[in-house]
Amino acid sequence: MWFTRISIGNPVLATMAMMAFLVIGLFSYQRLKVDQFPDITFPVMVVQTAYPGASPESVESDVTRKIEEAMNTISGIDEITSRSYDAQSVVIMQFDLSVDAVQAAQDMRDKIALIRPDLRDGVKDPRVLRYNPAGMPIVTVAVSTAPGASLSTRDLTTVADQIVRKRLETVRGVGSVLLVGGVKRQVQIDVKPEKLQALSIGVDQVIRAVQNENQEIPAR
Repeated sequence: MWFTRISIGNPVLATMAMMAFLVIGLFSYQRLKVDQFPDITFPVMVVQTAYPGASPESVESDVTRKIEEAMNTISGIDEITSRSYDAQSVVIMQFDLSVDAVQAAQDMRDKIALIRPDLRDGVKDPRVLRYNPAGMPIVTVAVSTAPGASLSTRDLTTVADQIVRKRLETVRGVGSVLLVGGVKRQVQIDVKPEKLQALSIGVDQVIRAVQNENQEIPAR
């Protein structure tokens, strides 16, 4: 090669060139910017939809599939995954790196607005969230009953919500505390079909009666 011939014929020139490359490399290395936590925008969006009282099967058929079908028409999608839980639907969409996250979120909101009339009345408005690694929890605290204690799951949830969570929120530097896996107090109403039939009352009438008698109205 020509570079090899010149280096053999001119050893001083080759040495000076190597020294110049070394000096330039050291000079550039000292001024190279390094960020330990760079600000990276991940093109990953999450659609969360609440469907109170619905089973995972109902959530999948009535909410998750309809959202997936609507999202499939958006350009730039790399992968779609979904999870259907009790009363909760989660659809995760991963876009190509070249896609603008802000524009992708707006496209998703437009698609959701089109299918919102097709969802059942009990389905809450879907929420479009952008995946942010900085928003992930950095500390997870598990609360359990002591051996031999007679504390129920609901009572344990009350302790975790009213005592543990409030004390953690007062710690300096804590942004938010999220309670996961708790069991809230519920009142179950069992109806007798034969009684309803004898009184010519439907289940929907019972539901409306309960809703009308359990309202929180601010005092004037």
